[in-house]
Amino acid sequence: TRDGREVEVYANIGGLTDLNSAIENDAGGIGLLRTEFLYLQRDSFPDEEELFYNYRRVVEDMKGKRVVIRTLDIGADKTADYFCLDKEDNPAMGVRAVRLCLRRQDIFRTQLRALLRASAYGKLALLIPMIIDLDEVYRVKDIIHKVKDELVNKHIPFDNDVEFGVMIETPAAVMISDLLAQEVDFFSIGTNDLEQYTLAIDRQNPNYETVVPPNHLAVLRMIKLVCDNAHNHGIKVCMCGELGSDLSLTEILLDMQIDALSVSPPQILPVRRMIRSLNLSDRRQVHSNIQRVLHY
Repeated sequence: TRDGREVEVYANIGGLTDLNSAIENDAGGIGLLRTEFLYLQRDSFPDEEELFYNYRRVVEDMKGKRVVIRTLDIGADKTADYFCLDKEDNPAMGVRAVRLCLRRQDIFRTQLRALLRASAYGKLALLIPMIIDLDEVYRVKDIIHKVKDELVNKHIPFDNDVEFGVMIETPAAVMISDLLAQEVDFFSIGTNDLEQYTLAIDRQNPNYETVVPPNHLAVLRMIKLVCDNAHNHGIKVCMCGELGSDLSLTEILLDMQIDALSVSPPQILPVRRMIRSLNLSDRRQVHSNIQRVLHY
């Protein structure tokens, strides 16, 4: 910003085809690598070597910049027949993401082994989606610890200090974010799902944009609460949902102390320009902005 505050602008990417665009647009790193591309449009599970090759390539191509990789979020609108998932009337509210990974730990452990191996080649961070409960965090951390032990026993290198974060994309995660902040290294706010679950309308609904008012007060207040709880416990917050690329919100998001924004590669430069135009040094003005927008 004009007053010297550093705010990273990362890229959201859905696969290797987006990677070049992120690099060309000078992304500060990868704030969200969606790993589903390695599982979709195929007939069988990728093996550990294929996963490792792809993760390592992203990490190496980013040349030391931070790469946040989200673990598998199959379910909802992203499915593959070979997973043999039960048919659900409302899959967005069903067994997906971390719920599926904890049920199918063979799939999860294979992915974690590949991710940890790739961490030896750059600055990789693990991101767990759809957390709603502390017990899920404990169970995931236990699995990661066991996978690390396997790699140590096989003398396979990895970064033992790899960052571990969770997605804040459910009202449940928002309301226990003070407790989650004590167990993880960072938060990433997924505003797309957070809006969906907070405002009680499926994002796939054709009337979504006409029913849901933009920049809903409830969602903005949740973002502020998450930032406050995270910073009270010394961890940082990145926003990786579509709200992060809304230039009309950039100032209020930074006023609420969002530490980083992760957007689609074409949005990196416009968002960065907006950030560089802002002066956030006037605390009274910042407080006034928050009161005005959040109705405090």
